[in-house]
This record gives sequence, structure tokens and C-alpha cells, in this order.
Amino acid sequence: MAEQIILITGAAQGIGASVATACAYAGATVILLDKQVPQLEAVYDEIVEQTGIIPAIYPLDLKGATIDDYKQLAQTISESFGKLDALIHCAASLGQLAPVMNQDPKTWAETLHINLTAAYLLTQACLPLLKQQASHLIFTTDAHKHTAYWGAYGISKAAVEALAEQLKDELEAEGKVIVSTIDPGDVRTALYARAYPARNPEHLNLPDDVAYQYIAKLQLETNSPVSVD
Repeated sequence: MAEQIILITGAAQGIGASVATACAYAGATVILLDKQVPQLEAVYDEIVEQTGIIPAIYPLDLKGATIDDYKQLAQTISESFGKLDALIHCAASLGQLAPVMNQDPKTWAETLHINLTAAYLLTQACLPLLKQQASHLIFTTDAHKHTAYWGAYGISKAAVEALAEQLKDELEAEGKVIVSTIDPGDVRTALYARAYPARNPEHLNLPDDVAYQYIAKLQLETNSPVSVD
């Protein structure tokens, strides 16, 4: 993956940080996107120390970002690197876990925006760069999308899978952008701890344990027949 430029959202912690580090170990230059600057800087320092590769940091709050912010991000990547080989969506908000009738409308809307609309807007802004060469577009999903009490988080993950299917169908004929989804399962992250505060996380996979799933997707050739998982 040497000379690959990879943009990763939610890169300040959890799965996003582990995927970024794994990509850097494989030789890629990663662009770390998140709103938590101190944590981004910690991931940056670890990557430099462990790999010698200099990543990029792009602070952005997906909840408040505008369409122009995403366009500016794509333009900055184009000017700084000249291309984008992969976009990996790891950022997510759990929102509120409650029955539909008890959901707070503001929290519902914010959760849908962060998990779905922001992913759509970022993808739309970056597609021209991704389509310049063989590339990958990866969305992180979750098996809980249709079960009770998962609220806007579950709905957004179902919608992300639908978005991925649409994009795959639209881009398949060009044969340049592979669109994939990954459900990493139960992982010891801050989001999981919020969803299951009473569960013992001792036997859960660590974020580093699931990062290989993303690396495997990135190693697929764009001319291979690939289905959204």
C-alpha cells in the first residue's frame, strides 16, 4: 500500500484509529479526520513513531460541517496529494437507545446526520478524486439495525447499507471504485461501552483485532467481481 492516500473518519479513537495505524503499517499515507484534536495528535504521534510515515490531520466536526466544508476538504486533498485511493467511514454516533415513542427528536436528527448524511456528503465530495484511479470506498455498519430500541443509530446503519448498494450499482460499470461495507462485530470501544454499560468487555475483540478486515478490503483489485458484504 505504499504511495496510497487514505482518508479515515473517526480516526481519533477506537476502530478508526486502529484502521489508520494498520494502513500506515502497510505503507499508506493516512489522513486522520475527527473532531477530537488531542486524540488525533496522539494517533499521529504513534504512527510517526511506529512507521516513520507522516500522516495528515484534518479536524472536522461532522455534526456541524457544511457542504462547503466537505468540498474544501476534497480540494485540500487534491492540492496536497493529487489523489485519493480510499475513503473509509468509521465515525459514528450512538445517539439515544430507547423505544421509538420515547426518542428525543433532536438527538434522532443529529444521530442520522452524523452517521448517514455526513457520510453521504463526504462521499459525494470525494468521489471525483476516487474516480481518478482504482480506489476503495468502505462503510462501517452494524448488525443491530433492525432490532428494538436501537433508534436512529440502527436506522442510520440500515440506510448506510442502502447507500453503499446504490453507489456500488452506479460505479460498477466504470470499474474503478470498489464499494464495500464491513460489520466488525462486538468490539471494545467507547461506543460499545455506552451501548452495553453492564457487560464485561474482557472477552471482546480489540479495535486492532478487527483492523485486518479493512486491510483485506483494500487489497482487492478493482476489476474483480465484488459484492457489498
